[in-house]
Amino acid sequence: MNTTHSEIPQTQRSNMLLAFLSLLGIVIVVAIVGFFLFRKGAVVIQGQAEVHTYRVSSKVPARIRKILVEEGQYVHAGDTLVLLEAPDVMAKLEQAEALRSAAAAQHRKAEKGARQEQILMAYETWQKALAGKTIAEQSYRRVKNLYDEGVLPAQKLDEATANMHASVATEKAAHAQYDLVVKGAAKEDKEAAEALVNQAQGGVNEVESYVKETVLTAFESGEVSEIFPMTGELVGSGAPIMNISLADDIWVSFNVREDYLNGLSIGTELEAFVPALDNKAVRLRVTYMKDFGTYAVWKATKTTGQYDLKTFELRARPVDTIDGLRAGMSVIMKQ
Repeated sequence: MNTTHSEIPQTQRSNMLLAFLSLLGIVIVVAIVGFFLFRKGAVVIQGQAEVHTYRVSSKVPARIRKILVEEGQYVHAGDTLVLLEAPDVMAKLEQAEALRSAAAAQHRKAEKGARQEQILMAYETWQKALAGKTIAEQSYRRVKNLYDEGVLPAQKLDEATANMHASVATEKAAHAQYDLVVKGAAKEDKEAAEALVNQAQGGVNEVESYVKETVLTAFESGEVSEIFPMTGELVGSGAPIMNISLADDIWVSFNVREDYLNGLSIGTELEAFVPALDNKAVRLRVTYMKDFGTYAVWKATKTTGQYDLKTFELRARPVDTIDGLRAGMSVIMKQ
């Protein structure tokens, strides 16, 4: 009996020691797990590859006659992309050309002067007026002699004098008209006619520029990323018809909170990887940094006694050409 009573406390002590060791082991394991779980690791910042894009559009309202390219196709500068139909523009071109022809005819007329028939008619009119003047002067002299002899009254002399003066004026006017016809249009009239021709030509040039807009070509080489209308549809002036992405002008855009900007500045080279390219490692150089300037991208931390954090847009271009990198692909960097 004494032996049994002495063994019980020993067993209890063993159990207590075992429990203590187990608890200590659990605490150590939790501490180790917590250390690895809650320690501050690298911050993963995800970006996206982007490219410049320009829109192809027409200056004039028109109908899509034919689209010569497809989405995803690579085009070179100067390649024809779309053919348009614009009947209104063609009608305006005909009107402008008719006005130019009329102005050119007026200009030729001013430069050439009067026709021979007009010159002859003016000459004959002058000769007729000259003959009338000669007769009026002779009649005046006869009436004046008779008046001086007292044969005719003063009334007859006044009539002969007036008739002579009228004939002289008529002859001068006919002579001036003849000179005008012979010399042709005045310098000012010729200049005015030439100005009308230039104005009409300007109208033709303007409409022809609209006609050229019915054949749309690629401004720069790139990839057709989107085509909006279908063949046969009407498009308004300036309406986008397709987008061309400049595949050779690619960069990566990151949205970085300002407390992660340490070590990042213009010209800084950073390492990243592209998941879509089998996690290919790439090197990028920072070329642009700017805050978004809106409260929507702030992180409020004032409840913890700190401050608000803004988000910055950071752009980085590849140091070397990255084969296979396309717009929209994710690019990951660790900070």
